Amino acid sequence: QVQLVESGGGLVQAGGSLRLSCEVSGRSISSLTMAWFRQAPGKEREFVAAMKKIGGTSYNLDSVKGRFTVSRDNGKNTWHVQMNRLNPEDTAVYFCAAGVGGPITSVLRYESTYDYWGQGTQVTVSS
Repeated sequence: QVQLVESGGGLVQAGGSLRLSCEVSGRSISSLTMAWFRQAPGKEREFVAAMKKIGGTSYNLDSVKGRFTVSRDNGKNTWHVQMNRLNPEDTAVYFCAAGVGGPITSVLRYESTYDYWGQGTQVTVSS
């Protein structure tokens, strides 16, 4: 059974940075398609970014606009998102997700692509 545990969330001032991590257990991260989603209060969960098993990334350009960068550490079986120039609109619970399939890029943004989810970590950006 694959388990995902997020960490790194917290309170940060606007303009600051945070790095979220997702520790994966139960399967090698190199065999998984990984993603980050987020859910702000009163809103639906939103795709942030994803990386395919063999590389190739996809970002929700409308929301992250080049401020976020994802990476994976196969040796440590962890998945990260570096978030820079944060603003209050980035306030949300951030979720790590993993999928066992090899999806095409166009479906990376859909929750149904992913088989496993973490519990989420809260990110709060103050103005």
